[in-house]
Parts: sequence; C-alpha cells; structure tokens
Amino acid sequence: MLIVLFVVAGGAVFFLSREEATVPIAETYGPNPILPEPNPTWLPTVHVAKAAPWPQGTKPTAAQGFAVNEFAGGLDHPRWLYVLPNGDVLVAESNAPPKPDEGFRIRSIRSFFIESLRSIRRFFTNLFQSQAGAQTSSANRISLLRDQDGDGVAETKTAFLTGLFSPFGMTLLNGKVYVANANAIVAFPYQEGATEITAPAEKIVDLPAGRNHHWTKDMTASQDGTKLYATVGSNSNVGENGLEEEENRAAVLEIDLASKQSRLFASGLRNPNGLSWNPESGELWVAVNERDEIGSDLVPDYMTSVKDGGFYGWPYSYYGQHVDNRVKPQRPDLVAQAIKPDYALGAHSASLGLTFNTGDLFGPQYRNGAFVGQHGSWNRKPRSGYKVIFVPFTGGKPSGPPQDILTGFLSEDDKAFGRPVGVAIDRRGALLVADDVGNKVWRVVPSQTQSAL
Repeated sequence: MLIVLFVVAGGAVFFLSREEATVPIAETYGPNPILPEPNPTWLPTVHVAKAAPWPQGTKPTAAQGFAVNEFAGGLDHPRWLYVLPNGDVLVAESNAPPKPDEGFRIRSIRSFFIESLRSIRRFFTNLFQSQAGAQTSSANRISLLRDQDGDGVAETKTAFLTGLFSPFGMTLLNGKVYVANANAIVAFPYQEGATEITAPAEKIVDLPAGRNHHWTKDMTASQDGTKLYATVGSNSNVGENGLEEEENRAAVLEIDLASKQSRLFASGLRNPNGLSWNPESGELWVAVNERDEIGSDLVPDYMTSVKDGGFYGWPYSYYGQHVDNRVKPQRPDLVAQAIKPDYALGAHSASLGLTFNTGDLFGPQYRNGAFVGQHGSWNRKPRSGYKVIFVPFTGGKPSGPPQDILTGFLSEDDKAFGRPVGVAIDRRGALLVADDVGNKVWRVVPSQTQSAL
C-alpha cells in the first residue's frame, strides 16, 4: 500500500494512504449494504474537514419543502438534546473527559513496535480531531433553552446544571432529571419550569470509564418508568487495548432504579448512541458507529433494534457474521450468534443522533420514521455523513431509502461549518439538531409552516 508523507505549514507531518472508496456511498445504506473485502492500511485513511465558523448570515441547506432556522447559538460544543414536557430544551454542552496516560506496555521487541505504531496513530488522531473541532475542552454543562413566545427561536439560555463530567444522555422521570455522565448516571430533583438546579447529585450507578476511547453515554427510560437503559461505547477500535478493558462496554446496559443495579442488556455494539423507542413495535432502537481502518467502504454504521441478550458482533465480526481477522483470539462461537443489524447508515458516516418522529407536523409520510444525525467521517475518502437524514418506517421496520433533510455543513472550499450530532422532536413537532462544531441548535419545519411556528 502506497503511503504519502508530507509536511504542512507549522511543521506538522501527515501520513496519508491513497486508499479510497470503490463502492458508491448509496450502496452502503439499507438492510443489505454492499460489503467488499477489507482493505487495511498501515496508517488509517484520514480525510478531515477542517472546522471553520459559520459565516455571518449562513445556515445549513434544508431539503425541498423544509425550512431551517437557528434556534439557539453561542453554545459550547452542544452534543445532545432533550425536550422537557413544558417545551424547554436541554442541551448537553460537552466533550471528551481527560484521558489517562496510556504510555507504553513493552513486554517484547514485538510489543515495542506495536506500541510505537499505536503512539504514532494516537498522535495523528489527536491532530486530525483538533483540526475537525473535536479537541475542545468540555464545558461540563447542561443549558436550558426557552422559546417563550413560540416563534421557533430560544429567547433565553440558562445554565441548568453545571459541574458535570462530560454529560451526554438526559431524561426526565418521576420528578427527577437523570444525566448520563461519562462515568456514572446521576439524578437531580426537578420542578416544572425551573431554569436552574443547584441540588447535589444523587448517584444512581457507576458506568465503565477509565480510558473512555468512546466516552459518550446515552440514556433513556423504560416505558413503565422502572428502568433506565444506557449506552457504553468500546474502549478501542477492535479490542487492541485488551479485551479485559471491554467488560460491559460496546453495550447497552439496563439499570433497575429500585435496586440501583445494572446488567448487560445487549452487547457487541461498538459505539452505540441515540437510544429511542420505536413507536410502532415498542422495540428499543439504537444507532451504532462501526469499526475503522479496513478501508473507506467498511464498515457501514447502522441503526438496529436491540434484543435482550442479543450479540451484534463487535469486535469479532461486523454486520452480522463477517469475521474481522484483526481480532485475536477469534471467537467463532460468538460470531455464530451475531445478529445482523436492521439498517445500514453509510460507511463511516458517524451516525450518532436517532429519534423517531411521533408528531404530525411533517405529515403522514414522515410519521414514525427516523431522523438521524450524521456527524461525518474521518476514515473515508471521499467523505460521508455531515448531514441529517430521514429513513421511512412502516410497521416498525425501515421501508425505504434515506432522504437528505439537512445538508450544507461542508463549504465549497472543503471546510466544516458544522457537524450534526443529537436530534430531537420539540413540543410542536419540529426537528431540533445539535451542531457541535457550529455551536448552534438548528430547527427544521415544513416550509409552509415556518411563519406560524
């Protein structure tokens, strides 16, 4: 494999593979995506869009029949959204927590070279993430946005909860706001209409933390209000940090609120987020970011229903029972159990946000379908994601190709003005989109209703 070495302004050295996609991106969506042979490279394919502020007066491009406006700006890396019953919107302003010193684990000459390669990879990963706007410090805050007059723009922004630890998932249940920090689920008393909570946190349960290769922890409540479900991403790409670090990771955990005990609900999900209840089937669904470094065409991210006790392949296989030969030792017994996901969301699209549209604002053709926030690729050439899509559902199952809803996050000169993450439906049925590079929350409605909302 040809590797190119060059130096850019400021003395930064970049190693880039010339590997690129051979499968059209549209063919990596749907229930049966095309999965070519793996194409690993010594150093990963890196194709990063450098972050740049939205120019004054600009915004993403809404699909025909839709309109978009800025719901709130001036935020600090807004990642996730939650809409309270009174219409207030909570936004988690958050980024990765500090990572422990990973150091070298030298046990032999071979391990020396392996650890050296990992250090080089980490250096370039951090460099590229910095350029993509992902290396900002965490505000560790949840802010409350309020649209008092109902015009689709938040007039006020208040610090609702502060002093958190890389917060992400949020839910309101039985008079408490639950927050999924990077290391634990905590709860706070809530009164409707409150704009600030100063009460101390009640710890509900610890969550796997430490290295936090994937740090985001999403969360939702069970339909009967007795349990929480939380996502925990893997501590590696494909287990290279040791499978002993992956206990209760790459998983969805179930937390019993009465006993404050957790158990493994579903596993083999490399980096799951966007927990949502399917309004027709009643199943729990999740969006999953799949593995990197085996080519621009592999592996498609996906969304899927998650079954109690289900195993979805990671790290031993992908998209069902396609074996990943990089993982040692192999586990053919687990591969034989691996469940094929329901719907692929494009190779390396970094699909994070997932919410079902249960409102009527967008019309019957959009009811019960899924909006997906695609944060955008770094390990694919050409790029994928950097948009919000809609997938129609019928009878609780995906029933058609994806439709672009919000695009234009990439500029004509290849900069990233924004990167969509969390998505949510507000009290009036509009779509809200958290943009963690643009530091804004966007609001999407049918164009004919814009003036009325």
